[in-house]
Amino acid sequence: MSRSRASSKFRQSRTTTSRSSTSRRCRKCRSAVAAARSRPQGRAPFRRVGRRSSDSSWAGRAGRAGGAGRAGRVRRRNHPAHLPIPPIPPILPIQPSGYTPRVPKLSVTVITKNEAAGIDDALASVAFADEIVVVDAFSTDETVRIAKRHTDRVIVRDWPGYIDQKNYAASIARYDWILSLDADERVTQELAGEIRSLMSGAPREMAYRIPRVTFHLGRWIRTTDWYPDYQLRLYDRRAAQWTGRYVHEAVTVRGEIGRLRGELQHYAYRDISDHLETIDRYTTYAARQMHEVGRKTSVLQIAGHPPLAFLRNYLAHGGIRDGVPGLIISVLNSYYVFLKFAKLWELQRTAPHSRATRSQQPVTSNQQPATSPRDVLPSR
Repeated sequence: MSRSRASSKFRQSRTTTSRSSTSRRCRKCRSAVAAARSRPQGRAPFRRVGRRSSDSSWAGRAGRAGGAGRAGRVRRRNHPAHLPIPPIPPILPIQPSGYTPRVPKLSVTVITKNEAAGIDDALASVAFADEIVVVDAFSTDETVRIAKRHTDRVIVRDWPGYIDQKNYAASIARYDWILSLDADERVTQELAGEIRSLMSGAPREMAYRIPRVTFHLGRWIRTTDWYPDYQLRLYDRRAAQWTGRYVHEAVTVRGEIGRLRGELQHYAYRDISDHLETIDRYTTYAARQMHEVGRKTSVLQIAGHPPLAFLRNYLAHGGIRDGVPGLIISVLNSYYVFLKFAKLWELQRTAPHSRATRSQQPVTSNQQPATSPRDVLPSR
């Protein structure tokens, strides 16, 4: 009988203690607990209330349980609803032991035809590449012999056209990343270091444009329409290829295109006479290309475009800062525009109109004149 009375008294005191401790809970704690109980799924929200006192530590709780204060009393300020949730660490992919990311390698491609004067310096500037491929169109000078000093991959084949030759050189390269270089160009040390740094990781873009600076009339020309003259020369062949017509061929890319800072040096012309001969050849093919797509010209274009081109080169693009060389280049650039429209006018007068209509379909690279690159696009 005494044992049953004692147990009933214990239950009464326990109920009274739990009720009194519940009544002492803070309003925020009670609301958080109620919200957590009513929520079917998900984690309870938390708020940090005040500072964590020493009484709320496990040592303090153990001390109170041993006799300091009421047994089992816990301060509700640090209720689990108020404690911050630690961040979940990211799940990293498990790599096998000894795994290293694949680093892309670089192939340099150069197409040549009687380029003995400049091919040695051009290939020496890309000695850092993993591979050099030279495709020659039966040169009659020492081009092939000089090229074999730098690489054993020298292929001699017929000239199918500028675009086809460049695409062929890229297709026979061992590696997917291609740096297309002309025989009259040089890769600077700054550009070489930038390309090496880019190839040491995974390039973000599928292709990169490179600023090109031209050496002419005894100085580097960083004004007029010649600078910065961005050229898309570094690309992944899996997402790019050479396209175009007679002149102004370009790389068509399926993906993002970036830019590099290092310069590509260009030794375009020996002198003014060489420059004028190049203008004569270029304007012939440019006029033919415009005529084949049905482009026409008039006296206003022939008279108006050249002066505008001169003002753009000499004033807007800073040719005046290069003194006499800047003036000469600005005049010759405007002369190029004049000659191009004059030859177009000549074609539309002499050639039948039906020929222009039939030629409006895109011209493939196989339809280019079967001449050497030195005859079509000598040095640009």
